[in-house]
Amino acid sequence: MTPVVLRFSKLFRLGSIPVRPTPSSYAPRHIWKLHQCQPFSSPSSSSAEDPKPKLPPPPPDFDEPDFNLDSQAVLPPTFGSNQHMLIDDAVKEWLRPLLWQFRAPVRYAVAYGSGVFSQGVKTAGKKPMVDLIFGVTYTQHWHSLNLGQHRDHYSFLGTLGSGAVSYVQDNLGAGVYFNPYVEINGTLVKYGVVNIETLCRDLSEWDTLYLAGRLQKPVKILRDDPRVRLAYQINLLSAVRVALLLLPTHFTEHQLYSTITGISYLGDPRMRLYAENPNKVQNIVDNQLGNFRRLYTPLIEQLPNVRFVHDSSTWSESAQETALVQDMDPVKRGNMVRRLPKSFREKLYFQYQRKFAIPALEFEKMVGRTEDEERMHKRQGGEFERRIVTGGADDIRSKVGSVIESTIGWPSASQSMKGVLTAGFGKSAKYVGEKVDKWRTAIKSTVGRKDQ
Repeated sequence: MTPVVLRFSKLFRLGSIPVRPTPSSYAPRHIWKLHQCQPFSSPSSSSAEDPKPKLPPPPPDFDEPDFNLDSQAVLPPTFGSNQHMLIDDAVKEWLRPLLWQFRAPVRYAVAYGSGVFSQGVKTAGKKPMVDLIFGVTYTQHWHSLNLGQHRDHYSFLGTLGSGAVSYVQDNLGAGVYFNPYVEINGTLVKYGVVNIETLCRDLSEWDTLYLAGRLQKPVKILRDDPRVRLAYQINLLSAVRVALLLLPTHFTEHQLYSTITGISYLGDPRMRLYAENPNKVQNIVDNQLGNFRRLYTPLIEQLPNVRFVHDSSTWSESAQETALVQDMDPVKRGNMVRRLPKSFREKLYFQYQRKFAIPALEFEKMVGRTEDEERMHKRQGGEFERRIVTGGADDIRSKVGSVIESTIGWPSASQSMKGVLTAGFGKSAKYVGEKVDKWRTAIKSTVGRKDQ
């Protein structure tokens, strides 16, 4: 018996295959491929009609690797353990029941922001709002269930039904639908709903950096998913690589985390419109240093082109005193450019194609590898990537910064405008007002420190 037939036979001994399966992009490849085959007759009828029943031939791509992870067992046991932040048991027990109030299935969930992690800013008389992100499998189905249970969470869009809500979510802005100022178990919550495919794509390719930027800072994972965990780890590695392109040869641990945190704010229009605390990056890094170290130190220790200056560095040392150094070798930096997220890398390449005035056909030959060629070459940088990194540190900082701004700018602005539809005018005005108040408070605090 051939290996493929043996594999099919073993699978069929595990249980019956439904005659009319429901396609799912999250099912294991071998199961879904079986679903695509013709249905089998029952064993008794098969033997009566044909003494030697034949199995259907496998589809042409049967032996292709499957990158759809549907079980925690697919990943190594400790993979992504750096993503899980350690918080007080009391806070953990306070956050966990929030998910229990939703009957609609939530596949992945994180809590983030000043309501979960201190940013060193205290508001008198009220607790900050808790920010949540829910990753869901089927957008319209999820909103249909949630509208039935929590109609009061939605603006006037809820009266148009789950179809209108899911259309606004998936086609406007960055693909997230926020319901702010929702009270759950006495806690004020803002929760955003995103399709799991949109979330994984942004984490791995940086097409908007809207969600990827938020998950470059410490978050508390309330419900994990293996596909998101893999994409999340790719996002963290990409953040380190971009930060290294923006930093000099020698830098401190504090500079590294500040650069990573600043990525998501670099193109955010709220920073220019006095709708965000100008000291936010500094506050986040200073008050969450332990979480940043947990998140990024394992990755820094694995990368071949960056290291801590002193191997004896401990987490008790000040981040401003903990020094790192990166290898500025063009080959290694060229490899780093080649391994940037796909969508982000293409925008950076376009910047340099214009600068070097490379004709389109020649440019395609230089960088247009297929996925198979990428795997064969292990995503090694070529002549074009080395030319990018040898063009001067200031030039690459400028180009990378420009790409960050163009990637974040429009999705962030359109997502903010979408808030008028999803939250309603009243809640949107309240949210903007609170952001402006935070900006004013930060400015007054900065001026007060300078006067002392």
